[in-house]
Amino acid sequence: MNQPEDFRQAVREWLEDNCPESMRSPLPSEAEACWGGRNFEFYSEDQRLWLERMAERGWTAPTWPTEYGGGGLNREEEKILKEELARIHARQPLISFGISMLGPALLKFGSEELKQQHLPPIVRGEIRWAQGYSEPNAGSDLASLQARCEDRGDHFILNGSKVWTSYGDLGDWMFCLVRTDIEAPKHKGISFVMFDMATPGVSTRPIRLISGKSPFTETIFDDVRVEKDQVIGTLNQGWTVAKYLLTHEREMIAGSGVSSAGTMSVSKTATKTIGTDNGVLRNTPLRADIARYEIDERCLELTIERARDEVKAGVSLGAAASMFKYYGTELNMRRQELLMAIGGNDALVWEGDASKDGDTPRQWLRSKGNSIEGGTSEIQLNIVAKHILGLPG
Repeated sequence: MNQPEDFRQAVREWLEDNCPESMRSPLPSEAEACWGGRNFEFYSEDQRLWLERMAERGWTAPTWPTEYGGGGLNREEEKILKEELARIHARQPLISFGISMLGPALLKFGSEELKQQHLPPIVRGEIRWAQGYSEPNAGSDLASLQARCEDRGDHFILNGSKVWTSYGDLGDWMFCLVRTDIEAPKHKGISFVMFDMATPGVSTRPIRLISGKSPFTETIFDDVRVEKDQVIGTLNQGWTVAKYLLTHEREMIAGSGVSSAGTMSVSKTATKTIGTDNGVLRNTPLRADIARYEIDERCLELTIERARDEVKAGVSLGAAASMFKYYGTELNMRRQELLMAIGGNDALVWEGDASKDGDTPRQWLRSKGNSIEGGTSEIQLNIVAKHILGLPG
């Protein structure tokens, strides 16, 4: 189809026929999001059906090439799909580090064999990926990492550890930065590898957070076999791949400050919880705070959309990813503060059915971690100052 409106009508009709009614409402809690993977248990048959139908069209990764299972859509078509999903309040069919982080790196740096092996299962939600970047002594200074892959002829042997591995205990495969040349300068001796987390020698330990939940783990490698054909890019040149992937990770984190399809907006949450007088939220100061937040949210959303269009036109996202990551982090923390204010005393309830297991205060506490993960806010501000504003060091 050549006409955008023809495409929009086709998408609208397909969604009406294929999106289950139960998938057209906000998630009851973030715990019920669909992450996919070998061991994922669907919360309902409709959730499974929604993923399968979207994946069959490649619309879980709508702009990826069709030869790798993607939808093959251009940017304009992707926008239309996003708008139509939002129109019916459709839930996200799949949340995936494979889509948001690894996939773009594979598409740019991966061999044809690696693309064919990994991209279609990512689109279908069959493999859940974990990220092995930070280490106990290599956080903001990531290039100081020490997890080491030793050459054993036809394979590597990996020893070391990673920390703050998001959902490491639930991952099927890991994409990982490792040191493959201990004599080279620290940025030059790093490789980007992938391996099955069921490989002997891989173990995880949960890290308990202030929220009481543990999305993070420490991951231990004890003589783990890593196949040589699972290196993305060139051996010892993994830092280039890592930096490219980080731009996508930071854009993903930036999106945490923006309401997505399948989630209830702050204003709707407020009117539903507090109530209105003639359609106007009763709490005047809170109403003003929400209005400011939603204006800023919309501005960030439009700016990210513009940047994506520029990337499609050949402009590198570069340091702008740090700007988006920082601002999205700040927005998400504001969002969680507002949700706490909207809930009032009820938002302080930590346990019990009425609190959905303390979802509101736990998410408020969890949002503080956004300012650390994917590069601390201080690091992002330094990048913005140097590479966007051109300020002296």
